[in-house]
Amino acid sequence: MLQPIVGLTVVTHGRREQLANPSALETLTSLWRQSSDFDGWYVGDYLLMPDHVHLFARASSEAKPLPAWIATWTAISARRLGPLLRTHSPFWERNYFDRFLRIDDSYGLEWEYVSMNPVRQSLCAAPGDWPWKGRVFDLTV
Repeated sequence: MLQPIVGLTVVTHGRREQLANPSALETLTSLWRQSSDFDGWYVGDYLLMPDHVHLFARASSEAKPLPAWIATWTAISARRLGPLLRTHSPFWERNYFDRFLRIDDSYGLEWEYVSMNPVRQSLCAAPGDWPWKGRVFDLTV
């Protein structure tokens, strides 16, 4: 049986604007691609805002518990991004927001809402204009 999709929001410490850039995009997507093999978590769609990240993920049956997985990728990304972005520790807030989607059909609606974040924040005119988003794995198959 498929595990539910979880929507996550993880915020930078003090809401520092340090995510909407090529270094953060490459670092995070690289970690998320590897997390399927190392942690049993598959990241689907994601969107980097300047001070937080939205992502959708699904656990395999052998996955680490959600808090352990988040602790892993946030710790590794902080170690990699801190020097690149010349920022100090801590990089991420300890707490995060999660919401488990009850049915896969709501995934598209949730992503549609998330993809409008840059528009609502007047960072771009249309969701397709925002460069800091993508998909690692297709969670609907």
